[in-house]
Amino acid sequence: MSADSTFDAIVIGGGIFGIYAALHFARKGLHTALIEKEPQLFTKASMVNQARLHGGYHYPRSIATARMSDEHKARFTATHKDFINFSFEKYYAIDRYGSLTDAAQFERFCAYLNIPYRRVHRHELFHFDRIEALYATVEHSFDPILMARYYRQAVQEQKAIEVYTSSHIRAAEAVAQEWRVEVHTTRQASPFYIRAPLVVNATYSATNAVNRLFDLPPVELMHEISEIALLTSPDFSELGLTVMDGPFASIMPYGKTGLLSLSSVAYTHHKVSYEPVPHFDCMDRVAHCSPWLQGQCNACSQQPRSHYRKMLAQIRQYFRPQVRFRYYHSLFTIKSKLQANFIDDGRPTEVLCLREQPAFWCVFAGKINSIYEVERIV
Repeated sequence: MSADSTFDAIVIGGGIFGIYAALHFARKGLHTALIEKEPQLFTKASMVNQARLHGGYHYPRSIATARMSDEHKARFTATHKDFINFSFEKYYAIDRYGSLTDAAQFERFCAYLNIPYRRVHRHELFHFDRIEALYATVEHSFDPILMARYYRQAVQEQKAIEVYTSSHIRAAEAVAQEWRVEVHTTRQASPFYIRAPLVVNATYSATNAVNRLFDLPPVELMHEISEIALLTSPDFSELGLTVMDGPFASIMPYGKTGLLSLSSVAYTHHKVSYEPVPHFDCMDRVAHCSPWLQGQCNACSQQPRSHYRKMLAQIRQYFRPQVRFRYYHSLFTIKSKLQANFIDDGRPTEVLCLREQPAFWCVFAGKINSIYEVERIV
């Protein structure tokens, strides 16, 4: 492209939040550029997660996160019902040793938020020597694979959106009332330039790398290379269990795939970085990944050795011996969260206006059913 291409909005990041922002703008008649570093939209953290459609139960130490999860759940469920697994029973358990929340606190928390729970005193699959209290709850899971297919198609059908995959921002400057953005792509040797009066940064773990290119302040984040283990079970396929609140584990259906997703507070996260951009030692051993331009962990030769055996051993403590599990595969990605929520384990959604003219908004979120928060961007 010789001349600059002009848009009404530029969205950087092709995960679920970036896609939803682009669709939101396009439906309002804004000509929108959607830029994604990977060859395909809806990969990385949008795909690599436990696929929990949060109902609020998971955050007894963060009322704000719990309330936001529950507030958006009904709308998200109605819009995405074809991709949601409603058919399994979901249980929450309080560990008998070392939980940060006891049974009475969990019940007060659920009552305060008015979310349904029922104490269960007996169950043939669970080992109550390790469980102080067990609760039947109402929580579902979404199917990331079906959702990815849906959102990729929705973007493709939206004529107001121009998608640039395998592309990343190299530089940006404010020119009058617009941003002039330099874009590099693997499809051509030379960069091209696009302009817009509005930029939205929805890159999640790359948030601060992009903010820096626009000479805007960083968000105080921490980063972890994380693993989701996928399992099968002939005995536990239509159930889910989350043990809380502390260094415990969770297993539940991975949408409609027939697989179970397993995560562990102690073993899911392999490496941690407290720097503004994620810096891990494995990045020093490959050419395609750096703190400022992160690669795809699932395709990396330096991905961590799986912790699935440790995760499985941990979750087995809460089941009777006859319950069988079989390991299938693991997914890896970089997960980020606000440093301020390290203590209370909260996952608030931040939609920040970092500059008004030209406009720059930063969207940082970790819970998929809070995508509607991007509608706050004017």
